[in-house]
Amino acid sequence: MKKILFLTSLLSLLLLNSCGVYNFTGSGKIDAKTFQVNFFQNNAELIEPGIDRTFTLQLQDLIQNQTNLNLVKNGGDLVYDGEITDYRVSPMTATADQKAAQNRLKIRVRVNFTNKNKETDNFDKSFEFFYDYPADQQLTGGTLNSALKEIFDRISQDIFNESLAKW
Repeated sequence: MKKILFLTSLLSLLLLNSCGVYNFTGSGKIDAKTFQVNFFQNNAELIEPGIDRTFTLQLQDLIQNQTNLNLVKNGGDLVYDGEITDYRVSPMTATADQKAAQNRLKIRVRVNFTNKNKETDNFDKSFEFFYDYPADQQLTGGTLNSALKEIFDRISQDIFNESLAKW
């Protein structure tokens, strides 16, 4: 019985030790102490009021919740800057009488990431995601809130993975 307990403990120790520089959030070793997320201006042709603020706060919250970095207003070691470049609603599927059965909201965000401590990590890249909803629903209220939450969750997680998790 003692041998089984010893082997189980040894195996657990080896498995946890092999995770080395990673933590439970998926980010590797971060050689920074602070980050800043500048306001993501909405420069899309179709403007939905308030999504610029919503996205900026979503990205700040995600980074704060998944790292131990401190949010600062300026002079951060990691700087996220960019704009919302596309906000588009388009029909996706049609019914037999050629009416839209489903619509798709697609949002694209351009991000300029700067790591002052490790310039090789810098990038300027676009991220996008979509949300499909029934064509008989208006993109307002609860439908819009669900769409924005799903899209911004995915885009901000993709940005986090690209900048800090290196996935």
